[in-house]
Amino acid sequence: MPRAHELARAIADGEISATEALQSCIARIEATDGRVNAFTGQSFARAAAEAGAVDARRARGEPLPPLAGVPYAVKNLFDIEGEVTLAGSRINCGHPAAAADAFLVQRMQAAGAVLVGSLNMDEYAYGFTTENTQYGPCHNPHDLSRIAGGSSGGSGAAVAAGQVPLALGSDTNGSIRVPSSLCGVWGLKPTFGRLSRRGSYPFVHSIDHLGPFADSLDGLALAYDALQSPDPLDPGCHARRVEPVMPQLGQGAEGLRVGLLGGYFHDNATAPAREVVKAAARALDVIEIVEWPDPAMARAAAFITSASEGGALHLDDLRTRPEDFEPLSVDRFIAGALQPAAWYLRAQRFRRLYREKVHALFQHWDVLLAPATPVCAPVIGTEWLNINGQQQPCRPSMGLLTQPISFAGCPVVAAPLWPRDTDGLPLGVQVIAAPWREDLALRAARVLEQQGLAFLKEAAL
Repeated sequence: MPRAHELARAIADGEISATEALQSCIARIEATDGRVNAFTGQSFARAAAEAGAVDARRARGEPLPPLAGVPYAVKNLFDIEGEVTLAGSRINCGHPAAAADAFLVQRMQAAGAVLVGSLNMDEYAYGFTTENTQYGPCHNPHDLSRIAGGSSGGSGAAVAAGQVPLALGSDTNGSIRVPSSLCGVWGLKPTFGRLSRRGSYPFVHSIDHLGPFADSLDGLALAYDALQSPDPLDPGCHARRVEPVMPQLGQGAEGLRVGLLGGYFHDNATAPAREVVKAAARALDVIEIVEWPDPAMARAAAFITSASEGGALHLDDLRTRPEDFEPLSVDRFIAGALQPAAWYLRAQRFRRLYREKVHALFQHWDVLLAPATPVCAPVIGTEWLNINGQQQPCRPSMGLLTQPISFAGCPVVAAPLWPRDTDGLPLGVQVIAAPWREDLALRAARVLEQQGLAFLKEAAL
């Protein structure tokens, strides 16, 4: 299937119909998902109706919206009208079906995109690996024995497998950037509060972000522009106007002050992660190492915040039916529910000071670079990682390099790079900008794409 932006253009030009594009997409899903396990739900009847509507509009000579006919899928914490929002949990199976689409699903529909289904994830988004024991682990399309990352593992895997050119996911502590890195696809975690979260199942209300995955940087920008909109019904959506980024991609990185994060981000990265971020730094003419303020403390505060809010959200079910939770996450939810309130309050006080330090950093820099994950995708079931001689627990350590960034709310483009000597496995780079400056991160990422460093490599399934 052509890349998302190419497919949108081909449908608009009449080279292929939206119905034909959908049929190709469905055939790919049916041929590959038995091995990948990216999908937990299929919306093919709805997709056929949406594709038919696009074709009818074109037949009438009407102008088509920017993503007309492009198939996509969503992490199964997004509401889809008439379907139960699973959020990766069997507990939710008893919930009523959603009465309406999530706000971002409505935005994608308005842009003409065609929804084909919902995607696998860690239960209630509490994980970095999508080793979901209730719906089965999601497999990395580049090596089916390995994890796809999480918690939006199905979103990253579906794009990497060529099942859909676009997907939506969520990112609290790294759940867009980790799957993007491990699956070798483009991902965008926008500024905290940039996109409405209405109609999505929460994990940590004070940190949750929603954003797109794509098979190209142009597709990522098109999807992000389609998703942008103020939402007066979501008090957590702080965007007051739409700021399109697609027209700015051609500006390149000229004039941008770009730095490479050192210290913590060097020490917690293995050789392949250091290799790709150094290659990105060379491409962007980086000459200075930058120290991010208090990253280890920020990660600890993010853990405390996530555990406290997550545990409180599910307290009733933890008391009455703990056996129905995902075994990999139930103990963490219980521990979070038992945390002293004083820990949470201290984490929030630290966060206010932390954000001030991070914002001050961007007075001197426009874009900062860091690896997205410390390692390439581990084998499913891996319990421990060796990171520069230190034994680290695998599942939480996949977020070592992403948690400090999202705790500050900064926008990040995850760019897919391909280190040597990793048996064909990708490893992403975080392109980080100041809050509300997604455009700068995307401009820098364009240089990595133009120089042939960042790209999606089709999985050989």
